[in-house]
Amino acid sequence: MHSYGVMGVDWEERVRYDRLREERLARAKALLAKSEMGALLCFDMSNIRYLTATHIGTWAADKLNRFCLLPQGDEPIMWDFGSAARHHQLYNPWLGDGRSRAGISTMRGAMSPEAGRAENVAAKIRVELEQRGLLNDPVGIDAIEPPVLFALQREGIEVVDGQQLMQQARMIKTEDEITLLNMACGMVDAAYEELYRTMRAGIRENECVALVNKVLYEMGSEFVEGVNAISGERCSPHPHVFTDRALRPGDPAYFDILHSYMGYRTCYYRTFAVASASRSLLDAYRRCRYYLDAAIAMIRPGVTTADVVSLWPKAQEFGFPDEEAAFALQFGHGVGLTIWEKPIFSRLVSLDHPETIQEGMVFALETFWPASDGWSAARIEEQLVVTADGCEVITRFPAEDLVIAGKPYFTTGGSLSLERDPQSNRNTELDADTREAVPKG
Repeated sequence: MHSYGVMGVDWEERVRYDRLREERLARAKALLAKSEMGALLCFDMSNIRYLTATHIGTWAADKLNRFCLLPQGDEPIMWDFGSAARHHQLYNPWLGDGRSRAGISTMRGAMSPEAGRAENVAAKIRVELEQRGLLNDPVGIDAIEPPVLFALQREGIEVVDGQQLMQQARMIKTEDEITLLNMACGMVDAAYEELYRTMRAGIRENECVALVNKVLYEMGSEFVEGVNAISGERCSPHPHVFTDRALRPGDPAYFDILHSYMGYRTCYYRTFAVASASRSLLDAYRRCRYYLDAAIAMIRPGVTTADVVSLWPKAQEFGFPDEEAAFALQFGHGVGLTIWEKPIFSRLVSLDHPETIQEGMVFALETFWPASDGWSAARIEEQLVVTADGCEVITRFPAEDLVIAGKPYFTTGGSLSLERDPQSNRNTELDADTREAVPKG
């Protein structure tokens, strides 16, 4: 796969944004035409972006205020914050005349129910459906505020689940989507390089998070969705959140970097050891890598998610009572405009409800293994594109073996071994005759 700079140029074909917009909308239209739904009504910002190629900043992602309607056989209509709607009219010509309009929902209930915002949304939708003879057809919805749902039902609109249609539309990536996902991963490659060069005893998890944010935003990231930074005894069980804990010599430290470039996400774990690694951590890392590589080796069109997860250990094998308790530790998920899309790989659901892997899917596979010391652990993740005869991994920071961050420690006998117990007394042998403690090996 090609890697490009983030600029647009006239002398090289990189991402063609007109083709990206057209192909995404065409996929959704085709699936809608085959369905029993008369229209799709979307409040989820990622689905709105997929259908309309509009974006007003990630601050609005959880508000459910913006909405768009895609009627059967017609073009999408977008309702947005008033000034944003005016901006779309000026800068989003693909929406066409009259299809970028002011409209606002209830702000997650912050507006008084008596203000009638839910009823206003429902009335807008009813008018569009009535004009097209679609009022008696079901309307698929992806996510919705309860007052708006009830208002739609009072207008006589049958509401059905539209999430699955949009998940199906977004499951197979277009050429331009794959290019953007590859570019997003390349940015994280660079963030891990800076993290590797900076990490040392004394640096705090939150400082690592700040460094990653700085690198990504300077490279052109649209949004750093999150950075998991987990170190030391916090590694097992996995807490999924960073703190201000300072790294110590011999610590394991693993990170997950989730960011967006032109809307397209990454989910990308790497594990490091600070200055040195214990044998138990190294063993855990190699086991973790084994399960990941075994899964990657199986990926090709026609294989199912059940085939893949059958290679992974049962929850009880690594200290959990059942698959729900161990969920997302041995895991796979589609990545696109969000980090969790189809297909899903998990022993919780995939064995009984498998999905078939297809060319053009982009997903992440991530594995975890706790160390025998009871507190260390390894976590590795690769993001990959399914090709005609296999797959290509697009997360490129080295991970085939455990990476040691920070400078080695030098002594009169040379540098300390990079494989050592964090407690110095466990790395020496006592000589009772000379009364000396001598480094092992």
